[in-house]
Amino acid sequence: MATIVGVLLVVLILVGVPLANFDGSSMWGFIPSTPAWVTPGSGPQQLGEDITHYLGVAHGWLYMIFLVTAFLLARKALWEPGFTVVTLLCGTIPLLSFWAEHRATKRVRREYADELAPRATAGPTA
Repeated sequence: MATIVGVLLVVLILVGVPLANFDGSSMWGFIPSTPAWVTPGSGPQQLGEDITHYLGVAHGWLYMIFLVTAFLLARKALWEPGFTVVTLLCGTIPLLSFWAEHRATKRVRREYADELAPRATAGPTA
């Protein structure tokens, strides 16, 4: 789940936001000017606006699912509060969600190796 959230956030931040907003004007009311990479009203700017709108909404919903899933895993795996908070917050910072998922997966595999190991099943008896 963190990988999906991370990919959407990276595309949103590195593609959608520059295409939608880097037209030489101010951005979000507190950045006085942006690089003039796209022409206002152009196809690329409209693409950027579509990316930020649709991927922004998708990222928001999937991040909420990630939060609930990671929180439930943290409770079940008895993670410390610090580990849990860092894992949950990493979904908001581009590229850190990949590290958080790697770290959590590594920990779960280490701590629950016996439960995750494949079990030998008895085949049909003749």
